[in-house]
Amino acid sequence: MTGEPFENERGIATPRPERIDLPAVPPLPDVAGITPDEASTTFSRFRSNLSRFRTNLSEHRTDLSEFRTDLSQHRTGLSENRTEMSMRRTGMSFHRTRMSADRTLMSEIRTALSLIGFGFTIYQAFAKLHEAGVIGQSQTPRNFGVALIVLGILLLFGGIARHVQFALELRASRKAMTGDGLIHGETVFPVSLTLVVAVLLAILGIAAVLGIVFNISGMN
Repeated sequence: MTGEPFENERGIATPRPERIDLPAVPPLPDVAGITPDEASTTFSRFRSNLSRFRTNLSEHRTDLSEFRTDLSQHRTGLSENRTEMSMRRTGMSFHRTRMSADRTLMSEIRTALSLIGFGFTIYQAFAKLHEAGVIGQSQTPRNFGVALIVLGILLLFGGIARHVQFALELRASRKAMTGDGLIHGETVFPVSLTLVVAVLLAILGIAAVLGIVFNISGMN
């Protein structure tokens, strides 16, 4: 029975050798009643037949051995391909982890922006009502607005610090695995635009606090 052929490392389709039906071992010749010369000739022919029989078996074993060798090399090649794919998947997982860290920082930015915007809006609303004479002078709205803005700024700085620390640890792990030959590490991490936006938003939040505390006209 012949198995499905496969391409070995030389690109040649290698089929499984066909199964052979082993012939019966020739029986021992009966030399009773014949001369010694005839008996010697008979045994010589018997040995020749046995030799051919063993040669055929040896050739078949050689074919099977070559097939097993090619099959082993084919399996080794498949294993190397799987290892290569695994290394590339692991390398890409670092980028997915980096993008996940950016998404986490973006969620912190949204929360901080809501706090900063809400605090500044409260301050401005009460300031306009005071200018219109609707309400009297009170420091409570200003203090509450400043507290919300400061809380948003602290959230931003905490998110920035966590993001930078995580990014540095991720880069160090990726560099170590690349040095050990576990991943390729062919691509580089791009600049985090999310981190840049977070820093700029923190600066704007600080400017808003200073404008409220020192009553800068440009912030009112």
